[in-house]
Amino acid sequence: MKYLIAGLGNIGPEYHETRHNIGFMTVDALAAKTGAAFADGRYGFTARLTLKGRQIVLLKPSTYMNLSGNAVRYWLQKENIPLENLLVVVDDLSLAFGTLRLKGKGSDGGHNGLKHIAATLGTQEYARLRFGIGNDFPRGGQIDYVLSPFTEEEYKLMPERLETAGEIIQSFCLAGLDITMNQFNHKKQ
Repeated sequence: MKYLIAGLGNIGPEYHETRHNIGFMTVDALAAKTGAAFADGRYGFTARLTLKGRQIVLLKPSTYMNLSGNAVRYWLQKENIPLENLLVVVDDLSLAFGTLRLKGKGSDGGHNGLKHIAATLGTQEYARLRFGIGNDFPRGGQIDYVLSPFTEEEYKLMPERLETAGEIIQSFCLAGLDITMNQFNHKKQ
């Protein structure tokens, strides 16, 4: 069995560790924990790991957020991975910082990366792990907020949150979507 875990973000040093790049940060943390290394490839950077016989491809699209669907579609097809084995890790303004929610499908919620993936794949029926980044910004300040770094307090909590996100990803690959949602979505976070 093979899985594609796509952590969304924007390439470039100006976006490094901004709220919008929490998807990159999540797959980076999982790669570091498992000793997997990213290599530059078509439409993105990929790292490979094996977990109890399951092959996992971690993807950081190099297409910028608004064209994430190109990378996701390419790697699904190249690796011959079925849609039900895709998990997209994405920042979410509607959740408090550090809240993690796994969903089997859903709307894009105004997120341009999810919007492009749905348009490119022709469906919203794919799993996504929503990582809360909070919404503490003034009216009209959404773009500046998502492209800003985390606060010092949030950075202190980040290792534990990234660890839990990694556990969710591994459970998704080993136990499946429904069991993982039941196990993690109802935990107090």
